[in-house]
Amino acid sequence: MFRIPASPARSAGEVRIIPMKRFWNTAIASQTPDGVAILLDGRPMHLPGGAVLHVRSSRLAEAIAAEWQAAGGAPGGEMSFADTPLTRLAGTAQQRIAPDPAPTIDAIARYGENDLLCYRAADPAALAQRQAREWQPWLDWAALTYDAPLRVASGIAPIRQHCGAVAALRRAVAAQEPEVLAALGLAVPALGSLVLGLALAEGRLDAAAAHALGALDELFQAEQWGEDAEAVARRAAIAADIALAARFIVLSRREPA
Repeated sequence: MFRIPASPARSAGEVRIIPMKRFWNTAIASQTPDGVAILLDGRPMHLPGGAVLHVRSSRLAEAIAAEWQAAGGAPGGEMSFADTPLTRLAGTAQQRIAPDPAPTIDAIARYGENDLLCYRAADPAALAQRQAREWQPWLDWAALTYDAPLRVASGIAPIRQHCGAVAALRRAVAAQEPEVLAALGLAVPALGSLVLGLALAEGRLDAAAAHALGALDELFQAEQWGEDAEAVARRAAIAADIALAARFIVLSRREPA
């Protein structure tokens, strides 16, 4: 039996690295009555709580097996849980979300109350115009798709959204499967926008486009004043999280019977 280490906690945007020695030769996906398991030299992976890790999509299971096949390079090599991000999301979906999705749904849905796309700049005019041009179509999409029209205002003062719109967005989140909720739990905070997160989940936006919209203000400032190395590194880390979430969503979709 191999037990996956507990998912590393994040603090101030950093992942705590837990090194371990690779002891397996082969990692493969294997169909079982409960779903697709990942076997390391024939032994199933277990979650920290003791349950065997199962996923519903063979594509996701194969991708998880591939990241464990690559981790550490060869037996005796050093790897860490940071090398297996798909495993982290799959474990979160199975162990933390599936048994009781309500807390995760609530945490994600709250972003609809203060969605990034609703807060527009008063000036400069060029930024305000860009926000309206690039953000408003996605608010219009949310209004049509989920019957969730959101109010827009200039400045940073909190906007009181209509309770019906917030409730509609919450229903959209609650309709997602645990795997998608795990991905949204990563992508929505990174984007600062529930609307963009739902568009990502629905396949209406790819990861790069979603990140560009979420980082619109920062990218505008960089155009005006130049880049800062720390800001570039921070945006790259955020982009990687969004890309991981998008990939996990695609891989977790169950194949047609």
